[in-house]
Amino acid sequence: MIYVFLANGFEEIEALTPVDILRRGGVEVTTVGIGGKEIKGSHNITVTADISDSEFSLLNNVEGIVLPGGMPGTRNLEKCNMIVKAVNYCFERGLLIGAICAAPSILGHMGILKDKKATAFPGFERDLFDAKLDSDYVSCDGNIITARGMGVSAEFSLALLSFLKGQETADNVKNSIQCRQ
Repeated sequence: MIYVFLANGFEEIEALTPVDILRRGGVEVTTVGIGGKEIKGSHNITVTADISDSEFSLLNNVEGIVLPGGMPGTRNLEKCNMIVKAVNYCFERGLLIGAICAAPSILGHMGILKDKKATAFPGFERDLFDAKLDSDYVSCDGNIITARGMGVSAEFSLALLSFLKGQETADNVKNSIQCRQ
């Protein structure tokens, strides 16, 4: 199961595009609302998460996590102890960790980007600390996939899908949605 975490102020496209594309590729995805099921995005779109953070458990077949950006969503994610535990759990086990826009800063602050290729929304590079800054819009380094922002949400999501299900599955989904990337 892949868990996509939503905190108030999240970037809607960065959160929902991975959910959509991963599900199209046959991946089980659950959205997790931090502080409840109804979460308001950075553009005042309210989304009902599948479960709330009180229902989330690292024992529930976690295969990876996705952290969308947005402000103040990224800060709200980082304040949540459960997010820190989930990131560490995935990092220690080599499970998928996806972060887009400002959210890679969470990984940088935790020290898990040391010597890893990574990217983030312009201006957040300083928060990646010891990462090898990548000029690509989407950066893949093993199980860690980072991306710059909303404009590359489909490309980011297809990279997540490729990691989980292989390039052929990602290409099939890419073609089915008429993605030019």
